[in-house]
Amino acid sequence: MNISLVNVGMAVDPAVLDPGATAWMLAASALVLLMTPGLAFFYGGLVRMKSVLNIMMMSFGAMGVVAVVWALWGYGLAFGPDTMAGLVGDPFANPGLSGLTSIIGGKAPGLPDMVFIGFQATFAIITVALISGAVAERVRFGPWLLFAALWVTLVYAPIAHWVWGGGLFGPTGVVGSKISALDFAGGTVVHMNAGIAGLMLAVVLGKRLGFMKDPNIRPHNLPFVMLGAGLLWFGWFGFNAGSELAADAIAGLAWTNTLLATSAALLGWLLIERLRDGHATSLGAASGAVAGLVAVTPACGFVDPIGAILIGVVAGAVCALAVGLKFKIGLDDSLDVVAVHFVGGLWGTLSLGFFAVPSVKTEGGLFYGGGLTQFWPQVLTALIVTAWSALMTTLIGFAIHKMMGMRVSEANERSGIDVTEHAETAYELLMVGGAFHPGEHHSKTVPPEGEAGTPEGASAETPAEVAAAGQFGRQSENSRVRT
Repeated sequence: MNISLVNVGMAVDPAVLDPGATAWMLAASALVLLMTPGLAFFYGGLVRMKSVLNIMMMSFGAMGVVAVVWALWGYGLAFGPDTMAGLVGDPFANPGLSGLTSIIGGKAPGLPDMVFIGFQATFAIITVALISGAVAERVRFGPWLLFAALWVTLVYAPIAHWVWGGGLFGPTGVVGSKISALDFAGGTVVHMNAGIAGLMLAVVLGKRLGFMKDPNIRPHNLPFVMLGAGLLWFGWFGFNAGSELAADAIAGLAWTNTLLATSAALLGWLLIERLRDGHATSLGAASGAVAGLVAVTPACGFVDPIGAILIGVVAGAVCALAVGLKFKIGLDDSLDVVAVHFVGGLWGTLSLGFFAVPSVKTEGGLFYGGGLTQFWPQVLTALIVTAWSALMTTLIGFAIHKMMGMRVSEANERSGIDVTEHAETAYELLMVGGAFHPGEHHSKTVPPEGEAGTPEGASAETPAEVAAAGQFGRQSENSRVRT
């Protein structure tokens, strides 16, 4: 073997393109982007029939708004050079991503900066989309888009800068120079952040009509929920393993831990359902899987497989129990964003204080010889992220709600937000023949009573009138907790 050739091969220049890492990160970025349509299906199945298009549009709207904001100034705020004592990055350092298109190795060895930028954009997108589940079925679409733009600018980008961009929690940051918190793929930046934001926005907007009174508020399409959970699980391998920014052994560990923790959480949730309710449900399986994905996200590259399994099974059980709290306190978190994402993200973040394996980044968790050395930095980071997100989300939501009216009117909420906000319905249940034209009288598209295509006794009401009467899916509230 030619030793000189080996030595030359080992001296890798970080500014030279690494084709393997680049190919993997392009694929991982696509996987993470797929998670947002997956979330749209997951949330779409959990709402009532008359609200499915609106909740899916909130995810797709986030994809449109956040990607553009990210390119214009969001990326600079999150990953630009420190400004304001590490509170945010400099949005004017590379406005509109100028000067970054040809850089290789600026953020990871051998990786074009544009790939890193795209990968991080998909994280910002799904974080905003997650919030929508807490306020499902009652938010106007236009104000939601404005909220998405302001929230990713004032909440997500600063927190991403603190944790991943070298800001407050970086090695030279005000907090990071004293403690070293761990977050491999977004337990704080994504899940705790979105969960507490969902809680505060739900408080600002108030409860849905009939919450805890109408027994028919429950998921309308469980196959959608299962499909969405499957797409989320599939895309999450890019989310977690891709956060290593390389095709290496740590990425492989993160991939495997993502599988194990999610599987264990699914079983943990089903066990709680079986013991509490007597049944293991498809909704529980889907929800448990998502809870496991959330919990392992901050830990996947820092724990061993046994640690991942333990993190997962606890996440499934704890999140299943947390779902019932909203009924006890009267919080209308429509799709359990707080119980799954905030609680799951918090547990995953704190779990590193117990299960982290000793490495160059940590002395290890309590069960791996490190005592509580890693636990307290995790607690402090969680508190700071929670406080900032709660405060800023409340201010943003309150301002938009007062200036524009973020919530739909009571009449429109009863009629169905799909019809009133988008002039569409997910299911053409009223049609027998012809086409649905919003705003036109039903008799324009349906033959007179008794003629071909119209059953005897069929109503000639407009679709909006029928919707108001409850025919557009008086389905109902998320029935994860049997009462």
